[in-house]
Amino acid sequence: MNEAIDRVVEQFRTLLTEQIARTEKIERGAQAKNFAAMDKIVIGVAGGDGIGPIIMRETRRVMDALLADEIASGRVEIRDIDGLTIENRLALHQSVPADTLAAIKSCDVLLKGPTTTPKGGTMESANVTLRRELDLYANVRPVAVPEEGIDWIFYRENTEGEYVLGSRGVEIPGKLAMDFKVTTVPGTKRIARAAFEYAKNNGKKSVAIVTKANIMKKTDGSFSALCHEVAADYPGIEAEDWYIDIMTANLVNPAIRSRFQVFLLPNLYGDIITDEAAQIQGGVGTAGSANIGDEYAMFEAIHGSAPRMIEEGLGEYANPSSLMRALEMLLRHIALTDRAEKLSRALNICCESEKKVVVTGDRSGATCAAFADYVLDTLKKL
Repeated sequence: MNEAIDRVVEQFRTLLTEQIARTEKIERGAQAKNFAAMDKIVIGVAGGDGIGPIIMRETRRVMDALLADEIASGRVEIRDIDGLTIENRLALHQSVPADTLAAIKSCDVLLKGPTTTPKGGTMESANVTLRRELDLYANVRPVAVPEEGIDWIFYRENTEGEYVLGSRGVEIPGKLAMDFKVTTVPGTKRIARAAFEYAKNNGKKSVAIVTKANIMKKTDGSFSALCHEVAADYPGIEAEDWYIDIMTANLVNPAIRSRFQVFLLPNLYGDIITDEAAQIQGGVGTAGSANIGDEYAMFEAIHGSAPRMIEEGLGEYANPSSLMRALEMLLRHIALTDRAEKLSRALNICCESEKKVVVTGDRSGATCAAFADYVLDTLKKL
């Protein structure tokens, strides 16, 4: 038993050393890109697997139409990136193959379809790998239901918490297994500042800091305290502490939920609660997601690859709305706000007001391609 403990302690020493090095790298910082001043912007497009290539195919049609002038002039280049299929990743035993990662790093931003994560084993999620390798520390997810007064935006810390070492826990077979949760000072402060900057720049008056600090006293306790340190620089914005369990209830409570504006959360809580919020909006197929760092950014649907739909032959009936919403966020990020606004108006018409073409996820509804045709026709009228 002593040998097993010594082995685990040495493994933990390695993890601790790596995380200290990562913390020091965050402290050094990186220069954010000014897309408005760039002569050329390279957008990578990776379809992923499952329904990913299908919804990407239709979203790409919309993107090509919106950016036709920029593509023709050379201001925007769109690069197809292969290699994120589950088959390729399993064959290479890599969550993101090295050549694929290099291709992604040659782009300024990435529009990504969902990718399958194998159950069990040691291969981590491709998303987790990309967020770490590209240092995409802010996962930003907006949710809106105007008729119910809901206008939420979630700032989820994206590179720490339970996920940063999710595939590297320790185990003493037959006795116990332990995973790790990581909260760093610079990692927390930068996501907090991103959330409060958004609130300041968009006229928001409150930020809900969501943790379980009464139980996870070191990690969540530190997260809450550091967020309040940052909040002190924004005197016009109220910083409120909430526990994750009651907040999940608050989101489905019509008497209180419309009061919330900006949410600031550690990684795991943000992952869970944003799916709940998307379901309130109309389902995970309706919500886009931005993963933003200083040097790179990745935009994607918040749902998974839906392998069951593929197995049942329903892939062509997948809803591309979430990925199109992610495209809208991408366009805003690269300072093409007019194109983003046009797409937003079209999607609001197609998904909310007119709804002439409805995707249900099965043969009772429209196909993915038919919905994309509807969006393209709507764009032409705007």
